[in-house]
Amino acid sequence: MSFTAEVKDELARVPPVCSHCQKAVLAALVRIEGTLFLSGQGRYRVEIATDVPSVARLIIKLLHEIYELKTDLTVRRSVLHKTPNYLIEIPNQPGLFEALCDMGILDENRQLVSGIKEDIVAKDCCSAAYLRGAFLGSGFVSDPRGDFHFEVTVESKELADALVSLMERKDITARVMQRRSSYMVYLKSGSAILEFLAFTGAHQSALAMENARVIKSVRNEVNRQTNAEMANQAKAVNASMDQIFAIRTVLNSYAVDEIPPALQEFIRLRVAHPDATLKELGEFANPPLSKSAVYHRVRRIEQMAQEALSNS
Repeated sequence: MSFTAEVKDELARVPPVCSHCQKAVLAALVRIEGTLFLSGQGRYRVEIATDVPSVARLIIKLLHEIYELKTDLTVRRSVLHKTPNYLIEIPNQPGLFEALCDMGILDENRQLVSGIKEDIVAKDCCSAAYLRGAFLGSGFVSDPRGDFHFEVTVESKELADALVSLMERKDITARVMQRRSSYMVYLKSGSAILEFLAFTGAHQSALAMENARVIKSVRNEVNRQTNAEMANQAKAVNASMDQIFAIRTVLNSYAVDEIPPALQEFIRLRVAHPDATLKELGEFANPPLSKSAVYHRVRRIEQMAQEALSNS
């Protein structure tokens, strides 16, 4: 099961906080995933499709309990994905038009409503419920072990902006992007996604995501430190090779008694410890030397080598 399916399964089981929360969930589901058909003067039917069984059960349950509407369920299996798809049909019947108006799908003049009916999301718990229904309808969240990505796809700019406004009530910053003929409400930061999951009631999914974030953060820090150490080691090795080349040039060009004692000591330390850093070479010296003192001797050896090469 994908992480999106896990989140939807958890959200479908969130209990309502108040008596109006379930209406908000259903209104979002019908609005986002439903298709409204006009089959004659004042005659409507609605089809809602989902591939999550717990979401299908929730839709049917709410339609029956809130509006006492009859529904037909058809289970279809995708040949391409080999997964079941659940088609819920609400046939034309008494009370359907009134239910569509109550959910903010149609207005009293039988026109489609572009935004969200305000009384459905008047309370914070109902706002969370509507966002929960929106995600159950067309939401996607990536596996938290990879890059963070969250989106809800809707058909109109007005509805997308309304969802953004609902999230802003809880200081969750979302953006809208047009994708062909639809609009995508998306979150990019892991913290914003966590806030959305917690606000809508997916606490177990939020906890799983936070654990994945911690593991990812630790892994990234370990990789960063490892890369830095490897880079430092490579830099030290390259510097050591340059120093050994300079030492050979100096020894081939000068007699031992022409080399100052301090530089002779450095030569012995570098030859004995070819992989050591300048700081480590200073610790091997007797008495110990500071890194700057060792570096000064390196510069003097390199200068003598350069002079020897120039005179040859």
